[in-house]
Order: sequence, then structure tokens, then C-alpha cells
Amino acid sequence: MRIVKQFAGLGSFCWGMFFLLCSNSGMAQTASLKSSIERGKTVYVQRCMVCHQQDGGGVPHLNPPLDAASAVKGKDKNKLITILLKGMSDRVEIDGEYYSNNMASHADLSDQQIADVLNYIRNNWSNKVPIPVTPAEVKSVRAKTK
Repeated sequence: MRIVKQFAGLGSFCWGMFFLLCSNSGMAQTASLKSSIERGKTVYVQRCMVCHQQDGGGVPHLNPPLDAASAVKGKDKNKLITILLKGMSDRVEIDGEYYSNNMASHADLSDQQIADVLNYIRNNWSNKVPIPVTPAEVKSVRAKTK
């Protein structure tokens, strides 16, 4: 009976450590995303704000809004990465509106900078997408789009 009690205590300790490690990992990811968002704001101000505006609202019929746009908040991060890498010259429909201004390629940005600016866009204004874009994802898409 004494051995059973020792193992029972060990089991509780292991579960406690598991939950502690999981919660610390979540905090680290949150801190990492927060840092990425802060760096992304700098890229946004330098490269994106002139067309998409400070409030992310874009310019009607020219430059699409980034705030509350389904494409920005959606699950297809690769599409967003591709747009930044290749630019866009097509007339596109986004959430019922058409936009026709060309967007230049930003392939000169590093994988980290692209991930950061996308994390900023996906977590600013009314957008709240807690799943980060990573530099590894950007690197993978970049390799496929060459």
C-alpha cells in the first residue's frame, strides 16, 4: 500500500509539471507574438501605411482594407505571404468590394519582417488572430514561389 501512495504522489507531481510547462509555453508564444507584432508595426508604417492607411481601412476601390478583412483574418496564411512576396496586379473582390490598384512586391523584406508585418496586420485594429505567421512559413512559401 505504501508503494501505491508513493506512485500516486508522483503522478500528481508529473501532471502538475505538465500543466506548468504547457502554460509557460503559451506565455512564451504570447510574448513572442507580441514582440513580432511590435516589430511588424515598424514595417507597416514604412511600407504599407501609405496605401492601406493608418487605420487599416484602405482606399475605396483602390487599396483594400486590412481591418476586418476576411482574407486577413482567414486561415490561409500562405496566400497573404504570397501577396507580399509577389505583389498583386489583378482587380480583386474582397468582401463584396472590388479593388484595382497594383501592389508592389515586397520580396526584398526578410522572412522575419514579412512574418512580423503579417502578425501586426492580423492582430491590429479589430483583427485578433492569435495563430502567428512564422519566418519558417515565409521561407517555405518563398522557396515555392521562385
